[in-house]
Amino acid sequence: MSADHSSSAPPVLVIGLGRFGGAVARSLIRMGHEVLGIDQDMDIVQQWSEELTHVVQADTTNTATLKKLGAGDMAHGVVGIGSDIEASVLTAVALADAGCKDIWAKAVNVNHGRILERVGVSHVVYPEAEMGERVAHLVTGKMMDFIEFDDGFAIVKTRTPRFMAGKTLLQTDIRQKYGVTVVGVKRPREPMITAYPDTIVYMSDLLIVSGPTSAVEQFASTT
Repeated sequence: MSADHSSSAPPVLVIGLGRFGGAVARSLIRMGHEVLGIDQDMDIVQQWSEELTHVVQADTTNTATLKKLGAGDMAHGVVGIGSDIEASVLTAVALADAGCKDIWAKAVNVNHGRILERVGVSHVVYPEAEMGERVAHLVTGKMMDFIEFDDGFAIVKTRTPRFMAGKTLLQTDIRQKYGVTVVGVKRPREPMITAYPDTIVYMSDLLIVSGPTSAVEQFASTT
C-alpha cells in the first residue's frame, strides 16, 4: 500500500507505527523524505496507507523479510517498537543483518538501551526526553538539534548552506528568502557568537536559526 509522495530526500525505514514511530514517520514525510513504514498490526498499516510512501505488514524480526523489503538500501532505519522489548531487540539485530548502516531505536529504559547499543544500534532514543518529531529532524542529519515551541516556532542548530558561505548575513538575505533569522554562529573550537548583519559565515560554521517551524525546516533542507 502506498501514498503518492515524490522526493529527492533519502528514504527512511520506520518500524513500529505507534505513537513514537508514527510521529517520526509523519515528520519525515512533511520534511520531504520517502518513508517505508512497517508494522505487524494490519489495522495500523491500513491507517497509515494514505499518509506514508509505502506501508506494509510484516514480521520485522526476520532478516530475510527486511532484505526483501530493501532495508539494506535505506539511508536510515528507525525502530519504534517499545512495548515488546524482545521484538525491539530482534528487529534491531535483523535490521543490522539486512545491511542498514544507521539505526535509531526507541528504548523504554536504560537496560533496554544498553542491549540495543550492544546489538549494533547507532542511536538509542528515550522518548520521554526526545519526542518523535525532534528525532525525525536529527535522523536525517540536516539538523544537529531541534526545539519546537507550542506556537509553531522553532530554534535549530544546522550546517551552513553552500550558498551562504563567505557572505555576510545581510548579503544572504535569508530573512526575505526563507523567513528565518540566524541568531548565533558556532565556529570550530570557538565559543558561539551572536550573529549580526555584518557577520560572515563559512562552510565550517554551525548556525543557530529561529523562525516558524515550516520555515526553519525548509531552510535546513538547503544544507
